[in-house]
Amino acid sequence: MIPTVVSSTALSGLSPAKQGKVRDVYDLGENLLIVATDRLSAFDVILPDGIPNKGKVLTQISAFWFRKLAGLVDNHLLSTDISDFPEPFRSHPGVFAGRSMVVRKARTLPVECIARGYLSGSGWTEYKRSGEICGIKLPAGLRESDRLPAPVFTPTTKAEIGTHDENMTFGEVVGLLGEETARRLRELTLLLYTSGADFAASRGIIIADTKFEFGVDERGALIWIDEALTPDSSRFWPMDLYSPGGAQPSFDKQYVRDFLLSIRWDKKPPGPRLPDEVIRTTAQKYEDALLRLAGKTVE
Repeated sequence: MIPTVVSSTALSGLSPAKQGKVRDVYDLGENLLIVATDRLSAFDVILPDGIPNKGKVLTQISAFWFRKLAGLVDNHLLSTDISDFPEPFRSHPGVFAGRSMVVRKARTLPVECIARGYLSGSGWTEYKRSGEICGIKLPAGLRESDRLPAPVFTPTTKAEIGTHDENMTFGEVVGLLGEETARRLRELTLLLYTSGADFAASRGIIIADTKFEFGVDERGALIWIDEALTPDSSRFWPMDLYSPGGAQPSFDKQYVRDFLLSIRWDKKPPGPRLPDEVIRTTAQKYEDALLRLAGKTVE
């Protein structure tokens, strides 16, 4: 029996100001309430089946990293405690508790900031074709899942729901945001990635790559926003099973991607239904990641 999933958080007379692939965002005036639902997207399509407790895992992992890495760059997190939430959210803990964050408002920068420490996914596809990723030349002869000589910054566009992100060169980021901001984004992306990856390695997890988002707050300061080194924004591999030269077992939604590839889905909406076994296994992978990283189970 698959537990109930929270795929929508709208209340009677109250709807999110914005809905992303996974998150519902409510405007609180000075701040925002970001709620991670159990929705699952793959290949930029929201699938019809959610993953139980997935939103709670994402929120609790993000909060863990935002607090742990706060000394590297300021972030938008204010509270995850439902007693700090305004009404009517505080009176609906079954919907909002454990999966929600009150955050500072920020103007989101239109770039997905990706750091890659290993050669996988779309990076592997591009490397096979050109020997490069996002205009960065890599050594010849690398295999799928090989560790790169050093982590690389491989940004993409920030696409609307239903469309695909496109790789960008660093020069294109400069053209979009200016050289100073582009350099700062690259610096922060690589710093957060290496710091997070080093800690995760001590817990038996390889973070092969990850995506960050940044924004500018009301003070004009660049801050880290959205989510932080989660199984939705990263590839998590078990270190004890790492074997370069092919795809790796994972703690993230790559398991779902692999299933979707196996049934030859065309990656266009609507997404296919997921078998119960895929849902259960994926839920366990997410919860295992939280336990390994933060040393706790879902709250």
